[in-house]
Parts: sequence; C-alpha cells; structure tokens
Amino acid sequence: MARIHGIAGEWARVKGAILGLWPLGLGIFLSGFSLALLVAKRDMWSALFLGAALGLVGWSLHRGAIKVRRFYIGARGEEKVSSILKNLSDKYDVFNDFIARGVHVDHVVVGPPGVFAIETKYWKGAVTVEEGHILLDGQLPSRPPLKQVLKEAALVKAELAKIGWMGPVTPVLAFASDTFGAHIAEVQGAVIINSSELQKSFSTDKIIIAEPEKERLVSLMENIA
Repeated sequence: MARIHGIAGEWARVKGAILGLWPLGLGIFLSGFSLALLVAKRDMWSALFLGAALGLVGWSLHRGAIKVRRFYIGARGEEKVSSILKNLSDKYDVFNDFIARGVHVDHVVVGPPGVFAIETKYWKGAVTVEEGHILLDGQLPSRPPLKQVLKEAALVKAELAKIGWMGPVTPVLAFASDTFGAHIAEVQGAVIINSSELQKSFSTDKIIIAEPEKERLVSLMENIA
C-alpha cells in the first residue's frame, strides 16, 4: 500500500465552515447589538435595525448551510480518491492537502512514473470535453476546473523547485463521482480521469524517478507538509 501523508478533505471542511458560517456570526452580533439599542432607546429605527439583523441571521443559516454542504461533498470526494490512492503499491507516496505557495492541493502523488498534482471534483452531472473545455451537463462551470488544476500543478512544481527538485509535475483532474463519459483523456497537458481508473493508470512500469531520488524528494516534501 502507498504511504499516506496528511488527511484528505480536512481543509475543505474547515474552509466550508469558515465561509459558510461567518455571516451567521455577524448576524448574531448585530442582533445582540440592535436588541441592546432597542432596550435603551425604544424607537422605530432600533426596531427596524433589529429586524434587519434577524433577517441576516435567517439568510445566513440558509446560505451557510448550502455552502457548508457543498464543501463537505467536496471533502467526501477527496476522501474517496485518497482511499483509492492508498491502494497503490508501496512505491508510491500520497500527500493529501499539500500546500504549495499557500494553495491547498487536494493530492500530490510521488512515485516511479513522476509527480502528479490531483484536483478532485465530486460532480453529479455528466462531464464531457468539448473544444478543450470541461463541461458539466453541457454547460461551462462557473469555475473552470482545467484552469484550476493547471495552476495547481504549476504551484507544486514551483514549491518543489524551492527544495531542489526540478522535474515536471503532471496535472490530474479526477472525478470522484465517475461521471466523465470518456473515462480518461488528456486536455492541454492535463489528465482528465474518473477515480475508478486511477489505480489502473498508476499500475505502470514507467520509471521517471529512481527510488533513491524519490525517497529524497519525499523526505523534503514531508518538511513542507
């Protein structure tokens, strides 16, 4: 089995809680402030301010729950992919939630065939590739995942260059929902793949990094993580 470093989905859950719940905290604070103001002044403006603050609390609960749920779904996707990567041979190391230049990368895999930066998506709709774009149910997503994974791979490469490793980093966009119709493809230098194909894809005799160099790189990356 591969050696696992870090906890898959941890940052997604933390980020979801922060982004989803901070407006609720603000609403509660403003509600308390406006209630105190109403008790002190007992005027119409204080009552209106309290009503607005309570409205913010209600809106925050609704929107926050949606945002937290979205991030938690993403975290479950990362956990699924990590569990698949864990079953790779002991020649591989998997870094979950690897931080490269301040950006959290879902997974970085290091093994004989090279270094791979994996961005995980847990999309429920049909995923297709058309004219070099990743589409969800035939529509462009609000945040292009191909651009995201290419950027993350570049950041990982730059982070590793700081510790003296100058090799390439392959960007991989993995769909934990396995809804990519083509199963596996290459677009703009990135590998687009269903999670169910990951283990088979890494089962290769290709050697880019010799074992001593791989162990040295892993040791250096552990200090980053």
